[in-house]
Amino acid sequence: MAVMKVTKTKAYFKRFQVKFRRRREGKTDYRARTRLVLQDKNKYGAPKYRLVARFSNKKVLAQVTKATLGGDVVVCSASSAELPRYGLKVGLTNYAAAYCVGLLVARRMLQQLGLDEIYVGKEEADGEDYNVEADDEAERRPFTAFLDAGLVRTSTGARVFAVMKGACDGGMNVPHNEKRLVGYEADEKKLDDEVLGKYLVGGHVAEYMEEMEEEDPDKFKKHFSKYLEEGLDADSLEDMYRKVHEAIREDPSAQRKERTKPAEKKLWKPRKLSYEQKKANLKAKLVAMANA
Repeated sequence: MAVMKVTKTKAYFKRFQVKFRRRREGKTDYRARTRLVLQDKNKYGAPKYRLVARFSNKKVLAQVTKATLGGDVVVCSASSAELPRYGLKVGLTNYAAAYCVGLLVARRMLQQLGLDEIYVGKEEADGEDYNVEADDEAERRPFTAFLDAGLVRTSTGARVFAVMKGACDGGMNVPHNEKRLVGYEADEKKLDDEVLGKYLVGGHVAEYMEEMEEEDPDKFKKHFSKYLEEGLDADSLEDMYRKVHEAIREDPSAQRKERTKPAEKKLWKPRKLSYEQKKANLKAKLVAMANA
């Protein structure tokens, strides 16, 4: 069998087109983004909103964005870094915290639009699937946004769907299917409301705390040290999360930090001298040279 050497000719390199920068960096899935951004032609300039959910090692971020020719515009945002204000100071990246962030961004967005009293959503987090319906008496329809999961794997029980569930319970219309929520049983093709409700109020964390405390008390004290500092145990987690949900509904507005001017303005480069200053400096140097 003959072996032929494959060479990339000049014509190949002349026709080569590099991928988009964010594709080369592995940050954007443009196939998914195209489908999320494209708007129907008969809707003209109406924006298509996206519920963007992103996770880091320390926080959960949820944003309501719209795409423009100049780039994405963030209309509303919420972060798990705000949850200590509502009473949740530990476990800011778990499933229950992601639900709280989704609930917060939904209530905040509806408050901005004046829809928070019309579409209250589902006030009790019991795990039952909920879809907001248009109020016949109201003139305005529910606010609709499509879930943007980014690059995370959208497997059943992923935290990104906890953000979506929180937004739906908060009164926002996010088209979805119950198949990816935690507690969905593929064999029976049915969502177990009790399992989902347990996760929304930190029941899975409470079970893990009880199990670890029995098996390895020393590891338990080290692993859940922040929980113990706040006086939390397995029995008090559910009540704490429900109080957080109530506090979010009472006041979802964002708190703006007061900005103060720095005491002294720092200059990292020498200030440019005017012509008169340069002339005076030159005279001083000449006098110094003459006196020497």
